[in-house]
Amino acid sequence: MDLNADLGEGFGIWRLGDDAALLDLITSANVACGFHAGDASTMRRVCEGAAERGVAVGAQVGYRDLAGFGRRHIAYAFAELRDEVTYQLGALEAFCRLFRTRVRYLKPHGALYHAAACDEVQAAALVAAVGDHDDQLPLLCAPGSVLAQLAAGAGLRVVAEGFADRGYLPNGSLVPRTAPGALVTDPEEVAARAVRMATERTVVAVDGSVVPCPVESICLHGDTPGAVRCAELVRAALIDAGVTLTAFA
Repeated sequence: MDLNADLGEGFGIWRLGDDAALLDLITSANVACGFHAGDASTMRRVCEGAAERGVAVGAQVGYRDLAGFGRRHIAYAFAELRDEVTYQLGALEAFCRLFRTRVRYLKPHGALYHAAACDEVQAAALVAAVGDHDDQLPLLCAPGSVLAQLAAGAGLRVVAEGFADRGYLPNGSLVPRTAPGALVTDPEEVAARAVRMATERTVVAVDGSVVPCPVESICLHGDTPGAVRCAELVRAALIDAGVTLTAFA
């Protein structure tokens, strides 16, 4: 099982999350590429830290929305979104090369992640950007989503992702961040959910129902309160359960 986290989400003098500590615990780093968060120096620092630890670097691409942290929906034309995703991929690739590593996968962030799960135009723009940049680059996304379907149809590798620290609805989608139960903040509960995802391929929804969750990668949000403690417990619990932690890319 892969364990990923969102990193590099500070900007300028502002720091969000403990990137260095999380890099010691995860197998894949979703690095913000400067549109929803992050900047050039932050990208360089995270890429260097990931390379030193053998952590896979993924491009976490988002809407051009620093003020809203990429969590506000933006209606994009296909070509504009395709090109902005390509721009972000290229920027992160440049920093990876400084440390003899490379971008190993792409993951959309925030509102773009949710839009691409159901919006064919935005999902197609992501698929086109990946195909133009490197058609061997995997896409990390929600299982069964429109993005997953279009990517698979285009011959791209799709890696299904689950969220140990987010609430799920009975239909398998995430609870909106504005609704009760959106975040799971108890580290013990987050760890138990991660083990369930890895061993049973299921998750318990907010109404108590059991939902299929066939994933290859489990995400922890770097900006969640207590993210490092959650990551420590999740890693230990997965290993104790006999789960081998390794990057998918």
